[in-house]
Amino acid sequence: MNCNQWTDKSNTFTLGPLEAGPACCDLQPAIQVTDLSLLYNGKAALEKVTLDIYQGCITALIGPSGCGKTSFLSAINRLTDLIPGCSIVGKILVNNQDIHHPDTHTQTLRRQVGMVFQKPTPFPLSIRRNLSLPLNEHGITQKTEVAAIIEQVLRDVGLWDEVHDRLDASALSLSGGQQQRLCIARALALKPQILLMDEPCSALDPIASGVVEDLICRLRGRYTIVIVTHNLAQARRIANYAAFFWISGHAG
Repeated sequence: MNCNQWTDKSNTFTLGPLEAGPACCDLQPAIQVTDLSLLYNGKAALEKVTLDIYQGCITALIGPSGCGKTSFLSAINRLTDLIPGCSIVGKILVNNQDIHHPDTHTQTLRRQVGMVFQKPTPFPLSIRRNLSLPLNEHGITQKTEVAAIIEQVLRDVGLWDEVHDRLDASALSLSGGQQQRLCIARALALKPQILLMDEPCSALDPIASGVVEDLICRLRGRYTIVIVTHNLAQARRIANYAAFFWISGHAG
């Protein structure tokens, strides 16, 4: 895929220049998963999954519905902690740190490992507040610093030219594609090292999907990206690696 394919000179869809990142696909594992089993109320969703995800690369998780791809993503930044009855066996290392070690601070982990969900999930607040709220929650409150980060991440996702003059408008007034890019900007605002994406284009029209794909391509090397997709053509266009999940018995 040509990374400029979806850039519209009319600025309807624009992606700003990105800061140069390290070379893509440094063969150092950013995430190491060993013998991971995940259960909901004793019922296995994943069974003995072992997978290395390489730094700076885009890794696509593919496979049929119900094979545990989303559960796998949720385990990486411990969103599974919020699910009653969910239990995990096995080991997950993020940057060589055991995420289940008693000394691991989940807020710090989730700052390092951002998440973008299947459907756009903007807060029912202004565009500006969607970005400033997580910054404030993580202790970044200085107004000029917050404003600079907001502008930078909106430029990175190609939204600045589209919304800079209406930052106090409701985020819900944006189109679906714009909302998803805002959600990506919100994840990037905390400067994560890893970005998890659960079918980020599935609720978007083809043009908006193309813009988001283009953005994901351009984040390669700067972030380690793990993306769930049912679109095999999309996986081929954007991913460096693919992990195929399947259902064996009743577990992925």
